[in-house]
Amino acid sequence: MTPDNLTPEAASGTTAPEQRQDEATGLKGLTPKAKKQRLDRLAELAAVHADEKGRSLWAEAFRRVRRNPAAVVGAIILLIFVLVAIIGPFLVPYSPTSTAWADQVKEGQNIIPGPSSEHWFGLDHNGRDEFSRVIVGARQTLLVGVVATSLGLLVGCLLGGLAGSAYALGGRRGRQIDNAIMRVVDMLLAMPSLLLAVSVAALLGPSLITVMIAVGVISVPVFARLLRGSMIAQGHSEYVTAATALGVRRGRIAVAHVLPNSLAPVLVQATLTLATAIIEAAALSFLGLGNPDPAVPEWGVMLTDALTRLEVAPRLTIYPAVGIIITAFGFTLLGEAMREALDPKLRK
Repeated sequence: MTPDNLTPEAASGTTAPEQRQDEATGLKGLTPKAKKQRLDRLAELAAVHADEKGRSLWAEAFRRVRRNPAAVVGAIILLIFVLVAIIGPFLVPYSPTSTAWADQVKEGQNIIPGPSSEHWFGLDHNGRDEFSRVIVGARQTLLVGVVATSLGLLVGCLLGGLAGSAYALGGRRGRQIDNAIMRVVDMLLAMPSLLLAVSVAALLGPSLITVMIAVGVISVPVFARLLRGSMIAQGHSEYVTAATALGVRRGRIAVAHVLPNSLAPVLVQATLTLATAIIEAAALSFLGLGNPDPAVPEWGVMLTDALTRLEVAPRLTIYPAVGIIITAFGFTLLGEAMREALDPKLRK
């Protein structure tokens, strides 16, 4: 065959399908360098479109949360709790450690003054104002819950993110890394959560920091497995395949694309974990593994102190217990509403 017999497609070194693709993407007649620039620009526009779509999904989820009555109730409860924890200690009528009314308490005669106009929640067995102690104790409870959940979230996301990205993008060696990490996570997950927390707290000794660490440790495997599963699911998405075909480094794909799209269920779980963290922290303090200083009010410690006076003044157990229950209920309501808004399987 002579050059005169060649078709225009063969003469230009391109096939008919390639020419149709060039026509569809506006690449026809461009030099190889110009084609590469145009493809890079198209990839950039696609990424921007995907980012805008992701933002719209979050905006839609936020709209659904706002229209959920349970979410509104939970948000109001948590707002009140946070405000009490932050500004409450500056507004309490008395110091929570003051024993100025100790002479009114006569434990030998089973007399512990109850609520009055001067002391709304009455006095405790040491003559301290119970209302002031409950309000100030909210700050300690919130601090323990937030720090413990943040610790579990940080460590869990590090382990789960590393395992998930290794499994999804790392090939055979990556799956070996994932297997090693997840066996450690499975060991932690196999132990009963409260037993694991008690073991950690007993090992480190009673203190407020010990409670934070112990509660944080038991939430690590939950976050790790959740993020790993989400990242593996995202690793099979079309945008990951496209980014790989364009030559984007695997590390960049994992950090810039897969990880951000995998965080939604983890953030929902963090809200639910806050509720359990407050309950578990109170349980550890109730078992004597919390702050050893009884002068520092914390709802779990207050429950422990009130237990020995249960027959004389049962109200002393009611105040911190109701605070723990209502706060955990608020976090649960908001977390379930967020889960329903972000999970397409649960949308009504």
